[in-house]
Amino acid sequence: MKVVQFVTLMLFSLVTGVFWGTWFSLSRSIGEITPATFLEVGRLMIGNLGGPMSALMPAAVLSVIVLSVLLYRRRQTEPSLFTIAAFALMVVAVLITLVVNVPIDRQIQSWTTGTLPPGWSAIRDRWEFYHGLRTLVSLFALACLFAGTLSTENMAAFTHDRQGQRGKRRGTPRSTAA
Repeated sequence: MKVVQFVTLMLFSLVTGVFWGTWFSLSRSIGEITPATFLEVGRLMIGNLGGPMSALMPAAVLSVIVLSVLLYRRRQTEPSLFTIAAFALMVVAVLITLVVNVPIDRQIQSWTTGTLPPGWSAIRDRWEFYHGLRTLVSLFALACLFAGTLSTENMAAFTHDRQGQRGKRRGTPRSTAA
């Protein structure tokens, strides 16, 4: 269980970190950069992130499914609910990526400064809006996953403490006198 939780937390953190880093470093000032810089940076980022994210995002979704099944089998209701919420939110982030951001990425890859389409800045602004939304959704997904993991820890500690106290009540004290 711990290994699956660790792997899922790592994958969610990596995916969310890429979204957050892009938003934090580029999206907040995207309207202030020149078209040439936008195209150059955009192409570099698409090239650098496309391959790794096409593996990391499905791996994150798959790992949270495995974690949810394990929690369900252990009848851990509260952690399961947080984990299912994390799954749903990450699926929303993946859908935003596939339905909005990737098609815009493909358009950007075909643009040059001389062939920018009319209204290109509206397309860029749409990409930026959905990137911000995807980042926010993935942050909530990561928070839910952490909450589920922490709930699992608390449930395990609570169960262990209760079992220990039951054993103390049922046991008879031993005499240490000779």
